[in-house]
Amino acid sequence: MLEFFKEGLLQFLSYSGFGNCTWGHIIMIGLVFIALGIIKEYEPLLLVPIGFGIIIGNIPFTDGLQVGVYENGAVLNYLYFGVVKGFYPPLIFLGIGAMTDFSALISNPKLILIGAAAQFGIFAAYITALLLDFTPMEAGAIGIIGGADGPTAIFISSKLAPSMMGAIAVSAYSYMALVPVIQPPIMRLLTTPQERLIRMRPPRAVSHREKVLFPMMCILLTAFLVPTGLPLLGMLFFGNLLKESGVTKRLANTASGPLVDIVTILIGLTVGASTQATNFLRPASVLIFVLGAFSFVIATASGVLFVKFFNLFLKGDNKINPLIGNAGVSAVPDAARVSLVEGQKYDRTNFLLMHAMGPNVAGVIGSAVAAGILLSFLY
Repeated sequence: MLEFFKEGLLQFLSYSGFGNCTWGHIIMIGLVFIALGIIKEYEPLLLVPIGFGIIIGNIPFTDGLQVGVYENGAVLNYLYFGVVKGFYPPLIFLGIGAMTDFSALISNPKLILIGAAAQFGIFAAYITALLLDFTPMEAGAIGIIGGADGPTAIFISSKLAPSMMGAIAVSAYSYMALVPVIQPPIMRLLTTPQERLIRMRPPRAVSHREKVLFPMMCILLTAFLVPTGLPLLGMLFFGNLLKESGVTKRLANTASGPLVDIVTILIGLTVGASTQATNFLRPASVLIFVLGAFSFVIATASGVLFVKFFNLFLKGDNKINPLIGNAGVSAVPDAARVSLVEGQKYDRTNFLLMHAMGPNVAGVIGSAVAAGILLSFLY
């Protein structure tokens, strides 16, 4: 009888987390993401689900129990299907479109050039990844981190580098959350005290007709240019049309509220769960984080430097404050808030938020277009 209980206890322990735990699991269970989300309030809607997903994904278990995100038939595996097949990101873009006001961009169209310039970080990281012996498809998936756009990073990696999706997605969302930490030193380094005091002309009022025509014109232009970006661009501009049409308020509220919240929970939790130590802890993952940081720094610097260059051709109150150059990345609206906070450190009456929203929403469009270009060449 004693032997029977002993064998039963040993069998129980062999199935428990204690019996299957490795140092890798312990390292990955670190509560960094949850701490950043709750204590520092860095993108809590993203980091708290991802952080809890990391805990779930790194509870050790015996293979074959159908509980892990990579095990066929597991509940988490079914939820992860939306990440693997890339249909969560377009739903996120639908919500983003329904929440976004493009008025700042419509009133000052030249701001779209800042959003385009910031995408240079994507292609700089792509070239660097190629030099480090990543395959072209892997390099393309890594480079998109520079757009600071988690859904786009997931969409691209699901097509080009599924095996790296966990590291790429976590890296992209990490740098999105750390926008208030990473960008200000770069902005201060690349601007002069005089440039930080530039006051921009107030944006003009935008008519309802312009707001309705904008998403329809943009989808025609961008989708004809890069049809591969249609799943993201189509949903982005469709969501915006729901918002601006004035006759589909219920649909717009659903897309920007319950729908985007549900998808955010699912995408955050499953992306976090995909970081199982056995799949995640490898040299390539560390290199992806380094390249992601490089891409993000280059994207921020490119936006700021482009504004400084552009100002050489602008006169008087047409000049642009280069502190909004950082907003060319698509971390909406956090990057625009950084522009506002940095500007008010030097002039508390200089409100840059509305101006910064122009390149910020342009960055969303730019990252989706860049993703489409990469898919056109690599997929």
